[in-house]
Amino acid sequence: MQTFTDISSLREQIKQYKREGRTIGFVPTMGNLHEGHMTLMREARKHADIVVVSIFVNPMQFDRAEDLNNYPRTLEDDSQKLIAEAVEVLFTPTPEIMYPKGLDKQTSVEVPEVSTILEGASRPGHFRGVATVVNKLFNIVQPDIACFGEKDFQQLAVLKQMTEDLALDIKVIGVPTVREMDGLAMSSRNNLLTIDERQRAPVLARTMRWISSSIRGGRDDYASVVEDASDQLRAAGLQPDEIYIRDANTLQAITSESEQAVILVSAFLGQARLIDNQVVELQSESKEDSDEVPSTTESSE
Repeated sequence: MQTFTDISSLREQIKQYKREGRTIGFVPTMGNLHEGHMTLMREARKHADIVVVSIFVNPMQFDRAEDLNNYPRTLEDDSQKLIAEAVEVLFTPTPEIMYPKGLDKQTSVEVPEVSTILEGASRPGHFRGVATVVNKLFNIVQPDIACFGEKDFQQLAVLKQMTEDLALDIKVIGVPTVREMDGLAMSSRNNLLTIDERQRAPVLARTMRWISSSIRGGRDDYASVVEDASDQLRAAGLQPDEIYIRDANTLQAITSESEQAVILVSAFLGQARLIDNQVVELQSESKEDSDEVPSTTESSE
């Protein structure tokens, strides 16, 4: 595996691969790698000759300095995992390399609508930071395909929209969430959980599945479903952050035209903010009753 920290050297290597007719698969990460990340790399391998991975803790997408400072940085261990996965290229830039003029003078990428609702509304600027760094990484790596986890559902929607709007010749592939045996979605955040918290953490996924079963069973009183789900989380010692039930394609309120709903859940447990999501097929009978259901489908307790 070749490791690059500067842009020019990486670009020369990418050009060489392209001269040889090889395709490039790209997996952007912030490090602290786990099996979920490895799944992204294996998916990239299915679609490309060369797999490039970036590890960069992006300051532009953090809204709190303490979260940025506390984000786990495990480069040595990450590198060993990448070598074991036969990744060809690792790119590990510093903030000074990615933002040489500083964040205040950095051109940014704003993806309208999808970036400013849901989590984007509660974390202003977060998805601007994500879109900006991924667009810059795309320009540096010039991949043919790029893989992202579906666990970050809204982030994936933002990046797909950005890629389409800017006419980037890159195929963005969403990869299903990888879960622990007890259903907890794999995440670097899980490392922050104590032993007791780790035992309670799967409640988030179980509550999400309960919401899904309720919807499939015909419930369309979404605001009440959200409140019931919030009560379940509190009873298990989790603090509900946001729970949304939205159209899976638009992330807007569900209407009579919606074919799929997405359940987006997040909750605090100790020092960790856990997130998860699930897509649910909507029954046609439930969509004939009215043109639009109530749009108040979130909990911000």
